[in-house]
Amino acid sequence: MALKLNNKFKFTHTFFSKLRYSSSSSTQSADTIVSIITTKGLTAPELNNFSPSLTPHLVESVLTRLRSWRIAQTFFHWSSNQPHYHHTPFTFNAIASIFSRSHQTQPLIDLAKHLPNSSCSFTPGALSFFLRCLGNLRLVHEANHLFDEMSLKGLCVPDRHCYNILLEVISKCGSIDLMEKRLSEMKGFGWEFDKYTLMPVIVTYCNARRIDQALGVYKEMEEKGWVDEGLCSMMALYFSKWGEVDKAFELVERMGENGMRLNEKTFCVLIHGFVKGSRVDKALQLFDKMRREDGFTPDVSLYDVLIGGLCKNKDADRALSLFYEMKESGVRPDAGILTKLISCFSDNKSMVSKLLEEIPEGEEDEITLVLIYNALLTCYVNDGLMDEAYRLIQMMIQSKSSTDNDASQMDAFFKIIKRLVSPNITSFGIVIDGLLKHDQLDLALRLFNDMRRFVGKPTILVYNNLIDSLCKSNRLEESYELLREIKELGIEPTHFTYNSIYGCMCKRKDVPGASNMLKEMGACGHGPWIKHTTLLVKELCDHGRVIEACEFLDNMVQQGFLPDIVSYSAAIGGLVNIQEVDHAMKIFRDLCSRGHCPDVVCFNLLIRGLCKANRFSEAENLFNELVERGLSPSVVTYNLFIDYWCKNGSVDKAMALLFKMSKEDKEPSIITYTTLVDGLCKEERPDDAILLWKEMERKGCPLNRIAFMAIIYGLCKCNRPTDALCYLREMEQKQMKPASFIYIALLSAYVSDLNLTSAFEIFKEMVDLGFFPHPLDKNYPIAVDAILKFCKDQRTSSSIQVLMEEGKIPSECELLEVKG
Repeated sequence: MALKLNNKFKFTHTFFSKLRYSSSSSTQSADTIVSIITTKGLTAPELNNFSPSLTPHLVESVLTRLRSWRIAQTFFHWSSNQPHYHHTPFTFNAIASIFSRSHQTQPLIDLAKHLPNSSCSFTPGALSFFLRCLGNLRLVHEANHLFDEMSLKGLCVPDRHCYNILLEVISKCGSIDLMEKRLSEMKGFGWEFDKYTLMPVIVTYCNARRIDQALGVYKEMEEKGWVDEGLCSMMALYFSKWGEVDKAFELVERMGENGMRLNEKTFCVLIHGFVKGSRVDKALQLFDKMRREDGFTPDVSLYDVLIGGLCKNKDADRALSLFYEMKESGVRPDAGILTKLISCFSDNKSMVSKLLEEIPEGEEDEITLVLIYNALLTCYVNDGLMDEAYRLIQMMIQSKSSTDNDASQMDAFFKIIKRLVSPNITSFGIVIDGLLKHDQLDLALRLFNDMRRFVGKPTILVYNNLIDSLCKSNRLEESYELLREIKELGIEPTHFTYNSIYGCMCKRKDVPGASNMLKEMGACGHGPWIKHTTLLVKELCDHGRVIEACEFLDNMVQQGFLPDIVSYSAAIGGLVNIQEVDHAMKIFRDLCSRGHCPDVVCFNLLIRGLCKANRFSEAENLFNELVERGLSPSVVTYNLFIDYWCKNGSVDKAMALLFKMSKEDKEPSIITYTTLVDGLCKEERPDDAILLWKEMERKGCPLNRIAFMAIIYGLCKCNRPTDALCYLREMEQKQMKPASFIYIALLSAYVSDLNLTSAFEIFKEMVDLGFFPHPLDKNYPIAVDAILKFCKDQRTSSSIQVLMEEGKIPSECELLEVKG
């Protein structure tokens, strides 16, 4: 028996001795290989000596010792090519881990593609490790594909743990469909879901904002007792992120009831989230809960966010109370907190004085004080107290050269601070910007001169704001002086600088100046703003300088700028207005040849010009081209053709376009209906005009003064004055005042209808309203004829005589002289 035990001891001793020798030998070999690779590279002949003894364990040891992922990749490939050597899951995972840690996406993708073709069998645990490496780089598609390939080729039989890891990877991309597909597969295998299965599921639902589904999974985990502090904290953070502050707070309360607690980081994140979600009330409750927890001491950043939230909500008293609580707890306030409180109490000088006293001794350094004063300046500017802001910065400027003897000249409010500080660039920028916004340009320029003396080189932002204000005030020469100064100081002008001046020139219709500015902008790599170019073109066209506007656009193209279609449309519209339709068409064709795609507005301008020039077939061709280009004709487009047909006696064709508009869901405008009503009346179709008017009312089209006058005038021309009078009364009920010609039309229609009684009523109404035509008015003869007829009629003669005696209308003798 003793002999047997002795032999067994010898065997065990020998086995572990060999194992230690083997492990020691492998470590030495790995160190030697690493030394050769790092000093001589992978092409060193000495490396070939290790080829016969190469093992996966040795390769793994070498890979873990190499510091460069690229060298590790090269060694991995080198070892793959050695005779009688094959990689194992351990070496594959070793290099995958290196790629993952080094964030080398493409090499890891290539490795994952190679893995199913390597014929290397993996255990579920080994495959899970590789999947996690892919997940760390969010390579979800690759992980999902590898999982399927390894299963199909029989290189791995995934278990529940492997599926759980895949779900964890899928949760990183939030693919609900893919996640639910894998869950279905797991159910098909008969596997029960565990905590680690459902955790990534709930994360996926949360990231996709599927709140109800996420809560469903959460309740399932809660029922099974799988809910822990980590899961509760995660859900609370998600609720906060979604703005569901009450639900997040409720969850935190339930954690406390169940003996769970948040960690300090989660407390801080939730408090920040609650304040950001404008729920400072809940943030404060959570803050109190945090302070009651053992071991949690809120830092200055938490006080900062809470005080900031209270100040934003104008809850000054609560903010101040929290400030004093912070001091009592031994947390020293910083400049950020003081500036927020000063902002909140900017209208309370005594409180600001107390806050300024709160600056701790030894903390009155220049940087802290200037931050506080800048906050006060910002408050004044935001509240529109520009006199206060200007006065304060002037005192700060004076403080730079003031002595103790000058202290008596300072306002008592500012004596609380041991000293005033000199303003910095930000201080000047705050006040200058405020002065400009409150239209105090000259005062801003005066302060700008102080800035140059006391601070030195101003920022480009200050220059830009001044130049922009000068240009808006049409003080172009002064803005040019500032531009020259910018260049002399070596400051690079921005596109805003140039466009401010360019815009002023465009507003002035200064074509040579604008062209020169374009050259300078082009040389600096800046481009003109569309709104300025369009303004210049429109202004030139409105003032009869259409050809000059077109030449300016051509000049822009020659300088390398391609004007916007809006600018070209303005030029085309100007040409159409002066009946230069051919020139407009040439610009249009040039635009199309340069790859521009004219919009519907541009097409409408040209169609209007062609219709006005009676070139209707060309207008129709242009309409067809508009449709071929994939553009949708607008209501304006149809109105142009309807107007043409109505004016040319083809109202039926115009009506056909109205029906076409309805089929295309184009809602006719009041102009559409008014044009058609006028056209129908001209063709003596008053009943059709009335039917169309009723349709317009039924569709809720807003009626206007022009529409009413169109139907009244049209019905009068169709000898339907009684119908026309009804529309006049409706028009008056809607507080719309008709023009004088409407009364003349009604008068003429009633006289023609031999209804002198009604004609006189309209005539008297016209006279009372002061609409009796002037002798030079073309309607004067119509009124004269009516008066003469009234004079001869017994029913109206006496009333006409009264009007003549009152001097409201010419006498009979005067009328006879006109007729004679």
